[in-house]
Amino acid sequence: MGNILRNMDWQGLLMLAISAAASLLCITVHELSHGYAAYRLGDPTAKNAGRLTLNPLKHIDIIGLVVMLVAHVGWAKPVPVDIRYFKNPKKGMVLTALAGPASNFILAAVILALGSLVFYFGPENQVTVYILLFLCYTAVLSVGLGLFNLIPIPPLDGSKVLSVILPGQIYYRYLRYERYLMLVVVALAWLGAFSGPLDVCIGGVLQALCALTRFPFVLLQYYFGF
Repeated sequence: MGNILRNMDWQGLLMLAISAAASLLCITVHELSHGYAAYRLGDPTAKNAGRLTLNPLKHIDIIGLVVMLVAHVGWAKPVPVDIRYFKNPKKGMVLTALAGPASNFILAAVILALGSLVFYFGPENQVTVYILLFLCYTAVLSVGLGLFNLIPIPPLDGSKVLSVILPGQIYYRYLRYERYLMLVVVALAWLGAFSGPLDVCIGGVLQALCALTRFPFVLLQYYFGF
């Protein structure tokens, strides 16, 4: 047993734990924001389903989480929404859909502001390094999750925005292929097809947020190669 413990890749396990914790935080905030936006617009469905919670187990989609850990983009279990509660169903659905990505950008800004305080005022030791690494991971994953979900392909949030742009018949015909489109999204994310364009967008958003929060963008460049 002692030999097994000595030979384990503790650094790798720590990095996996940091990535998993950052992913769960980003996913939880994203889905909670969907549910809260719907609730504020008059729909209690998410609340009644127990989705207005910070418990990540209520929001996890296993495939989406695995893709997020591997490709740094992903999704969670969709929050149930009943548009019949909205005074303006189309507007309510769009606002509910956009609440998730918006919350991820806000979370990234808060995380980077906190990271700025840690960087400039925290003690210079190994614990501070790991805290900064966790905050960097969270900021990158949060921005990535927000941008990825704006892609107008089911089950991503951007597809809900199409409900306002497209005529009803065309949109519902589009939704018939949701399960197949989801498989395409998983395959493309797994193969890294989104990584090039998304990396450019993620880097641009992060650079702007770093300028806003005074977090050193060079750290994100060092860790993630932006």
